Amino acid sequence: MKIHEIREIIKLIDQSSINEFELEMNGTKVTLKKSVAAETVVIPQPVVQAPAAVPAAPVAAVEAPAAPAPVEAAKPAAPAQEEANLHKIVSPMVGTFYRASEPGKPPYVQPGDKVTPDKVVCIVEAMKLFNEITAEVTGEIVKVLVEDGQLVEFGQPLFLVKPE
Repeated sequence: MKIHEIREIIKLIDQSSINEFELEMNGTKVTLKKSVAAETVVIPQPVVQAPAAVPAAPVAAVEAPAAPAPVEAAKPAAPAQEEANLHKIVSPMVGTFYRASEPGKPPYVQPGDKVTPDKVVCIVEAMKLFNEITAEVTGEIVKVLVEDGQLVEFGQPLFLVKPE
């Protein structure tokens, strides 16, 4: 089985509602499992106590905490807006992320390094195959988003690059 065939299977599984897939062919066994993250939704509920018995000061105290919430929501929007102008180098497969060609060697790239589309920025190991990942754009590495040796998913952002 070739790596591009495995990539196609990963794409199909990712786009489907299947959570687990297993294939055995010519002595090679491939098992894919989606991680289904439980989504937690927190719904703030206003505290209402007998309005006739509550003095005006506590009502103002209840309204005061509500006002900072929009301000806090606006703060994360600024970095998200900055990230919108950056190119994301994403993992083309599920595997283990490595910043260097082997342990003890310097990383392929560091934040601040200039890259070209054919510049190798990392390796993703999948089933004992070490796949070199290239920058895809000309620009400057702004941020490394994953740790060395970390498992990465298909499509997971690995680096942020400021394109030139």
